[in-house]
Amino acid sequence: MNVVDVTTEGRVGVLTLNRPGALNALNMQMLDEITVALDRFEADPRIGAVLVRGSARAFSAGADIKESQPRRFPQVFVENWQAGWSRVADCRLPMVAAVNGYALGGGCELAMSCDLVIAGQTAKFGQPEVTLGVIPGMGGTQRLTRAVGKAKAADLLMTARMMDADEAERAGLVSRIVPDAQVDDTAMAAAQTIAGFGRTTMQLLKETLNAAFETPLAEGLRVEKLAFHSCFATPEQAEGMAAFAAKRAANFHHEETEA
Repeated sequence: MNVVDVTTEGRVGVLTLNRPGALNALNMQMLDEITVALDRFEADPRIGAVLVRGSARAFSAGADIKESQPRRFPQVFVENWQAGWSRVADCRLPMVAAVNGYALGGGCELAMSCDLVIAGQTAKFGQPEVTLGVIPGMGGTQRLTRAVGKAKAADLLMTARMMDADEAERAGLVSRIVPDAQVDDTAMAAAQTIAGFGRTTMQLLKETLNAAFETPLAEGLRVEKLAFHSCFATPEQAEGMAAFAAKRAANFHHEETEA
């Protein structure tokens, strides 16, 4: 059985985590299926954004502990255990997370690997790894600290407490909060909007956004300037500015842009 349902809606590739009996706990099969799907979406010029969602009860309650528990240091070190999840953050397409219910441990890290996080009012976020005698291993200490600052991150990581959606939005972890029943529709609308713009433009924009967290300011500004100049080599820039001058809506031909 697949543990990730892979579909498309218009120009949006959709990944629905589907392990309801385990609160969508992340296991290696799930990683393999997500990796294959992202490879396919990136290779398809008709796909302009990716939506990741779970269920009403849980986006994901974390990594599958039954899979992790038997392992010891030599094995996890040699296998570079959990490193494969960086594939989500490395996706060149904009990614939107639709979070209902619990986003804990690896689930929180998966959401943070996305570019936008749309959360339901009753969503809960946390990194409770210390209760298991370990620390986050999918980017939690780094992305959480960059998102909410050292003081807030230390509080969450060291006490293992959960924060609700309101606190997560105030702290900068969540992009928007909507009623629980509207999470999927709101996240899909955001993904469709993003996918409607130029695909190359969005990929360049994502690279510059990531540079803001990965490089000093001077280097980030250099990356931004180069990406801005690169836009002028694309049909998207020609169409967008021509449409503005003609006072009409832009019509981005996505397949032609990627040819």
